[in-house]
Amino acid sequence: MFTDTATITLSAGKGGDGTVAWRREKYIPKGGPAGGNGGRGGSIYLKADKELLSLEAFRHQRHMRAPHGKPGGGNDRQGQSGKDLILKVPFGTLAKDAATAEILFDFTEEGEELLFCKGGRGGKGNTFFKSATHQAPIKHTRGEEGETKRIELELKLIADVGLVGFPNAGKSTLLSRIAKVNLKIAPYPFTTLTPNVASVEMEDFSRLLFADIPGILEKAHENRGLGLSFLRHIERTSLLVYVLDVSGVEGRDPLEDFSVLQNELSAYNKELLQKPFLIALNKIDVEGSKERIDAFRLNYPHDEETLFEISALAARGISSLLAGVQRRTQRCFS
Repeated sequence: MFTDTATITLSAGKGGDGTVAWRREKYIPKGGPAGGNGGRGGSIYLKADKELLSLEAFRHQRHMRAPHGKPGGGNDRQGQSGKDLILKVPFGTLAKDAATAEILFDFTEEGEELLFCKGGRGGKGNTFFKSATHQAPIKHTRGEEGETKRIELELKLIADVGLVGFPNAGKSTLLSRIAKVNLKIAPYPFTTLTPNVASVEMEDFSRLLFADIPGILEKAHENRGLGLSFLRHIERTSLLVYVLDVSGVEGRDPLEDFSVLQNELSAYNKELLQKPFLIALNKIDVEGSKERIDAFRLNYPHDEETLFEISALAARGISSLLAGVQRRTQRCFS
């Protein structure tokens, strides 16, 4: 199961208690204090890991605890510190305060690591309190409690290009064709139930990451179909590609589909409409598609750098589309 949100409680370790102890060596008649300090409690860090693709590790573990420090020992022995707990999260994970929704950190770089909960300091043994005027202290202190925080983790996949379309528009077929990967493809809606991300090699051997999200339905913002729960995964993309079905097999009108998709994206986040985009008119290999393509061209103000006619299944027009994607993303990055 793909997991892209999780609410977890983090508890750092408590510091170990200081100890009251006395020296008992032979030939040292007066002895003296020998109680050691307690060890530090373990802290909790979050670290970005490019190998992870979801927050699945947190689906069933909602309370993470770091080990406590050990108490001090006799002969001034320091207690062992608790081991720090390092929790790995995918690129693109937002960590928020669960109570205020304040963004605490955005993990966007490999190896980024942040301390979230600091372990408690160890307590002091009675040796610590020895002085010239107080030769035999019995005072000691307990270890401090570690910090506890409740945080929300939200994954927003980091990709260069986002594929957007209605169910069965051919997004997964397109991604499997250009990325040379096997995805679940079938002639019925909602075969894609979770986002897919794949690396695509361009003509100049550079690579772009493409994200394919589950199909969107009209009134998705009212939780119809799969709703808009996966649109967070195209928020970070530099370019959107609208994949529109021009076959007419399901009675679809590509111009109306394009309008509905833009309305649904706007209902989720108006800034998505400000992103550069291309339009891929898909399934041109189906008989009768030319009529719908001509109608789209007639009613949609476009230029040849924005609109592409393709057949993902028959591998027609794919190279032109990828060239357009590369040109547009280069403008975004420049």
